[in-house]
Amino acid sequence: MVVSRNALIDSRFSTVLCAPVYTSHDGLSTQVAVGIAEGLRHDSSIHCDALMSLPKSILTNYAGHLSPAKLLELKEALIAALALDDDE
Repeated sequence: MVVSRNALIDSRFSTVLCAPVYTSHDGLSTQVAVGIAEGLRHDSSIHCDALMSLPKSILTNYAGHLSPAKLLELKEALIAALALDDDE
């Protein structure tokens, strides 16, 4: 799952920030459950604790999309993963 902002995606910078999608889901606040409704073949989970920078050139297959509700869940998972919440 590409989590970089559009300005970076559209730039000449060669990499983007991504969160891997795995079939396992542990129920952590840093994970977002996704599946067929998002265009995937089976139930999976976006793992925001494992962010990585990947070259744009290897990201060639579009797999799906997130609804506004799932985008909000992703935002909350990223806030938790990066400890950006002032409550912690």
